[in-house]
Amino acid sequence: MKNLLILLSLVFYLPILNSHTLEKAINSNERETKNILRDSYRNPYETLSFFEIKSDMKIVELSPGGGWYTEILANYIDKPGLLIAAHFDKDTNIPYFKRGRAAFEKKISTNPMYKNVEIVDLSSELAKEGSIDAVLTFRNLHNWLGPQMDNIFSNTYKVLKLGGIFGVVEHRANPDTSMEKMKKSGYVTEEHAIEIAEKHGFTLVSKSEINANPKDTKDYPRGVWTLPPSLRLKDKDKDKYLEIGESDRMTLLFKKL
Repeated sequence: MKNLLILLSLVFYLPILNSHTLEKAINSNERETKNILRDSYRNPYETLSFFEIKSDMKIVELSPGGGWYTEILANYIDKPGLLIAAHFDKDTNIPYFKRGRAAFEKKISTNPMYKNVEIVDLSSELAKEGSIDAVLTFRNLHNWLGPQMDNIFSNTYKVLKLGGIFGVVEHRANPDTSMEKMKKSGYVTEEHAIEIAEKHGFTLVSKSEINANPKDTKDYPRGVWTLPPSLRLKDKDKDKYLEIGESDRMTLLFKKL
């Protein structure tokens, strides 16, 4: 009888013990349907596994946008873990940034899934120095090219613990693409991303082709935004761009060693 009670107790607690697996976070019905439809392009399980993300980590997500990855990370991270979302600055005067920050704050405040999420300004120091296990950014480097990228990478290095992870996914430009073309197209070369990271003290540990797309020719009228999900040309050649899919992306794992 005693053994039976122990067995029943284990069965009862098993779902609780397993409630914060990455697979369950990705398959959660709390994610928006439109976001789930992008999984085949963004490969969240493979990407977060490559970045060595664990549920008890303290993580900063840089410029989370509408929260595509935030949905997964918030569902996955559990105490003592914490997710810090470094969004557009609260006091920005740019209308697009204001709307984005307000929409993200509303998203976070209306669902208890985000109880372990804090929001800070992207231009801030992000967190206490040496307190963070991992910093992640997805498809943002093209927005930061220039001094802002230096500032963000510098702050990222400072907040990470020794051995901390810096995971980068970005639209990948062809080698030797000029800075002017990178800014215009939304694609960034691996060489530039690695150069700036190493400039601020990071060591490149590994690369992955998880998010590669050989169909992406990177020569579109409206840059990377020609492809889904933006589809800036709307119905013009829409089937063609849907067939290509989302952009070819670099996936880089840096560490503070």
